[in-house]
Amino acid sequence: MKICKTGIVESVSMLSPMIYDLAVTTNLKDYAVPGQFVMIYPKDKSTLLPRPISICEITETGLRFVFRIAGKGTAEFSGYKAGDSIKLMGPLGNGYDINLLKGKKVLTLGGGIGVPPMLELTKALKSQNIDVTAVLGYRDSSLFLKDDFDKYNDTVVATEDGSIGTKGNVMDAIAANNLKADVICACGPMPMLRAIKAYAEKENITAFISLEERMACGVGACLGCVAKTTKEDHHSHVNNARVCTEGPIFDSKEVDI
Repeated sequence: MKICKTGIVESVSMLSPMIYDLAVTTNLKDYAVPGQFVMIYPKDKSTLLPRPISICEITETGLRFVFRIAGKGTAEFSGYKAGDSIKLMGPLGNGYDINLLKGKKVLTLGGGIGVPPMLELTKALKSQNIDVTAVLGYRDSSLFLKDDFDKYNDTVVATEDGSIGTKGNVMDAIAANNLKADVICACGPMPMLRAIKAYAEKENITAFISLEERMACGVGACLGCVAKTTKEDHHSHVNNARVCTEGPIFDSKEVDI
């Protein structure tokens, strides 16, 4: 269900340099599932387009977003204060199907700004008594959100500079800790997702990956977030899918990345 709503900012805080935590009171929480995103509209009209921000957590009062400042719109969001109004459209995208993960051993992998959407998924899996281990990759010891993940399970960490956990990325952490799973759910930079796709094929396991593309509308109309697929779309007869509607979650076997 796609709804435009005005929410109220509960809090804004900086978790690490350029990474901000935004909590919003909104009843969009009643329709959201892990892996979905929301389009947030800047108040500065010169920015023109809303910004797609993944849902970090579904709370009792609303939605929590953790984002990196990447431009004028997200810089505006970082400066909001409690009580400010904020225009939202969502929840958007398909999200993760928890029913497909029941009875499985799951690894939730987050790299960089792909860490936030893995929090609500990890939380939801634990609430269903699904065996899940979170593996998080960071550039350094900032480890934003790690304490939140630790509420639900023991979290495995990789840092590029080797300051904490395994030196390297999430794939290095999987190898170093001899982690095994039936299913991988992941969000992160494209090189990470390509490595996960290759690993899943090698291990003959399923990987559900969250793709990130530039978006203008968020509802499939503008075709600005098309991703290549391995199967032909039966409507358009081309090997394409819209990340904002058919995704952002895809079986890694179904996308050509």
